[in-house]
Amino acid sequence: MEIKNHERLHADDRNLCKLAISELEDIYSDLGLSEEELDLLDMPRRSFTVHFPVRMDSGKIRMFVGHRVQYNDARGPAKGGIRFHPELTLDHVKDLSFLMALKCAVVNIPFGGSKGGVVVNPKELSRNELEQVTRGYIRAIANHIGPFKDIPAPDVYTDEKIMVWILDEYERINGEHIPSVVTGKPIELGGSKARSYSTSLGGIYVLEEAMRRMDMDKFEVSIAIQGFGNVGENAARILHEKGYKVVAVSDSKGGIINKEGLDIEAVMKHKTQTGSVVDFEGSQNITNEQLLTCECDILIPAALSDQLNSNNAHDVKAKVVLELANAPTTKEADNIFFEKNIMLIPDVLANAGGVVVSYFEWSQNLNNDYWEEDKVLERLKKTMITAFNDVYSHCDEKNCRMRRSAYQLAIRRILHAERLRGNL
Repeated sequence: MEIKNHERLHADDRNLCKLAISELEDIYSDLGLSEEELDLLDMPRRSFTVHFPVRMDSGKIRMFVGHRVQYNDARGPAKGGIRFHPELTLDHVKDLSFLMALKCAVVNIPFGGSKGGVVVNPKELSRNELEQVTRGYIRAIANHIGPFKDIPAPDVYTDEKIMVWILDEYERINGEHIPSVVTGKPIELGGSKARSYSTSLGGIYVLEEAMRRMDMDKFEVSIAIQGFGNVGENAARILHEKGYKVVAVSDSKGGIINKEGLDIEAVMKHKTQTGSVVDFEGSQNITNEQLLTCECDILIPAALSDQLNSNNAHDVKAKVVLELANAPTTKEADNIFFEKNIMLIPDVLANAGGVVVSYFEWSQNLNNDYWEEDKVLERLKKTMITAFNDVYSHCDEKNCRMRRSAYQLAIRRILHAERLRGNL
């Protein structure tokens, strides 16, 4: 992956943090938090930086820098990804770990929030060097992670292969099998079924509950999806299999539209063969910008941040916007949608299916009891629908936007746990 993609991903994260922090300033005021509550929320429980040596393929020793932040663990052990990124900073990790604490609280799973990683461009490393960096980082933080302390997971430029190295190194240090130390593992080593598409499916469960609340008929709605990576493609596939009409999809090279509906399975094959959804037979090519304002009932931004903004929000025709990407909607656009009575389901809720299934994986590991796919899906559906209804009811009661409702609910749950512990 080229460095420009590193920069784009980092920009998406910065926009996510910026959006959340701007919301929180208003929410703290709305909730009338005390100085003690603000102080508790303002600082991470633990944050640390490690420096560790790695022998490179050349035989030379190179020092690497790693960070880990455990922002809050009042509701349970900290949970959060490990990323390898050349621009990783401790301050950025702090912001992301706080957002993880909020996400876990929104869907009401018993985790706090953490995040961490190594300052490195993984594309500059050989496979052996990547493994040695991973193992070196885990040796440096091993005393601070564990099934009841802090549970890592995949994040930017890390995957299940790297999670296996983390698991193996941690187990070597401790001299016993501890699969619950990390999630996002292959099924053969204690991973959970349905993990690969859990973010997409969790969002669809939330969408279907929103449609039920709005009396929308699945056979009468049309759906447009921006982004055809793992999350967008799986969302399109699942919706198509459920009988929904997906009229438009796009990737980084452009989009396609067919008002009668697209054959998503054929679109997937076309992309595999050509590298893009563009020029799919029987469809009309459109730009990503045109997709966002096309005629549809449901719009699913599943690509980049800042896609829906003050320049195009007034032209959005959808009745529901489901944020499967991180921060695809600016605060200005969010306000416009609220005024237009467009339901915006925020990322902190809509794309939380992945962390919910991570919780299931951890739970299965602890009990040495591995669930069939049907059980995972049933539990995911129940958790996501309950979370949506909690946020929706709070939103209805306070007459506020759903993003604000979700954050308020999360902060209240975290502070309630702190209060029960006697920390407030």
